[in-house]
Amino acid sequence: MDGNRGRASMIFENADVRTQDHALPRAEALAVRDGRILAVGSNRDMAALAGRSTQRIDLEGRLCLPGFMDAHFHYYQWAMGRSRMHLESATSFAHAMSIVRGRAQAAARGEWLQGQGLNETDWPENQLPLRADLDAAAPDNPLIVWRCDLHLAVANSEALRLAGLADGGAAPGGVERDASGRLTGVLRESAINLVKNAAPAPSLEHLVEAMRDAQSAAHAMGLTGLHDVRMSGVEREAALTLRAWQVLRERGELALRCWTGIPGESRRLAQDLGLRTGLGDEYLRIGHLKYFFDGGMGARTGWMLAPYKDTGSCGQCMHEPEELFQEMCEAHDAGLAVMVHVIGDRASRELVGLFERLLAPDRRKTGFGPAVRHRMEHAQVIRPEDVRRLAKLGVPVSMTPANMLLDINMIEQCAPDIADCAYAFRSMMDAGVLVLFSSDCPVSDPNPLVGIQAAATRRRNDGTPEGGWRPEQRVTVDQAVQAYTAAPAAAYGRIHAAGTLRPGRRADFIALDRNIYEIDPSEISRATVALTVFDGRIVYESA
Repeated sequence: MDGNRGRASMIFENADVRTQDHALPRAEALAVRDGRILAVGSNRDMAALAGRSTQRIDLEGRLCLPGFMDAHFHYYQWAMGRSRMHLESATSFAHAMSIVRGRAQAAARGEWLQGQGLNETDWPENQLPLRADLDAAAPDNPLIVWRCDLHLAVANSEALRLAGLADGGAAPGGVERDASGRLTGVLRESAINLVKNAAPAPSLEHLVEAMRDAQSAAHAMGLTGLHDVRMSGVEREAALTLRAWQVLRERGELALRCWTGIPGESRRLAQDLGLRTGLGDEYLRIGHLKYFFDGGMGARTGWMLAPYKDTGSCGQCMHEPEELFQEMCEAHDAGLAVMVHVIGDRASRELVGLFERLLAPDRRKTGFGPAVRHRMEHAQVIRPEDVRRLAKLGVPVSMTPANMLLDINMIEQCAPDIADCAYAFRSMMDAGVLVLFSSDCPVSDPNPLVGIQAAATRRRNDGTPEGGWRPEQRVTVDQAVQAYTAAPAAAYGRIHAAGTLRPGRRADFIALDRNIYEIDPSEISRATVALTVFDGRIVYESA
């Protein structure tokens, strides 16, 4: 007779288990079998489930949480960017240029160089590098560097040349020129893709290796799931990334629950192929169609109700509202959920109105609708009256606490009058909106603990601003944890399988080296992951 029948394969005991399950919020231990949670409860109860071959792991009182899920993550950019220049560490214009110069001196002549993370509003000079600056730092290489929000980039002369852009030639909107008509190197929104697409694409195997290596880094941050979001105008990248995810899945090397998105411009192709959001298995699924309604505040292309203080512009509408509405209707009726990027308060207001029309009971529907809910992405600035309208619709909103830390100075410079409506985490949650937290990586730090600390304190790591930036929008630590665990699972229609620690759920959970519920919230980002379990397997263990 099998003495292990019905027994646990692993028991994790002596822990402070915060389940995110209202039926049993806290426990001491949990048992795992066949990749799922067998039971949750006291040390004594779990010990009773041990068999001869059960592995018992003492968590020594550590905090145990469901695995983190990042609701908006640009995985291709992160995986490939881990070997690129990282400019987020630059403390000044001169420091940024020294990083570029050092990388160029080590590169082969003609090798493409790419960097990301510029945030000039936090530098004492508040000076964006231009083409001439990059030419001086990298005279022998094509070079493009992205601002931290990815809505603005700067290219040097060689990169512009390879993209077919010249001082006297034609150029689309978003390609900046100075008063004499000379290209400055600054590119905004879709114009960035002219240079980006001139750079050579990685091979499939190279991308697979980069994505597999990045997965290990994700596990070290406690990530067990993410929504991989596509950028606009990068069909080549979208197809290559989907192929790479499938290769990892087929090789048995995919250890994340991944929803991989589709760029909005591919809607007709996805519709004609009969794809539906949610198609796939517990490891890899088709995600949302991604649309951009506006740009970003850093590039002054977020669509605002009032002009930016420093430019006099109200930003940019990237889709005419009626055009976007028709896209949303076509997608909805084909079973494709949409996620729409909105930054400015005008964009947020207009999108709420489109969702009201799309989801109205009397709208004629020709299909069967998507299996998961449509989403609003970022809602960086949204007025209180629009929050109330949004709450009635049941549309989840993905927000990015860590990005707020990058934007404090910029918002106070360009749009101080709307700062009370920026990153309105508390207002959203209090109104009943299902809020999902994300990193928008590589826009901001992908570590969920950084996002949790930012949401709970609204302060940078150095403690500024004192008391928190617009502190009335702070949330509790538990609310922030929910936004990284149970909330994304609910939004994806997978709350029965993930996001909480209860019997029958997938065994995806983490243990931290300190209890973030008990320490000063300003210390949360200093916590580290001690253990990550995915599908009942230990995929990361700290030294």
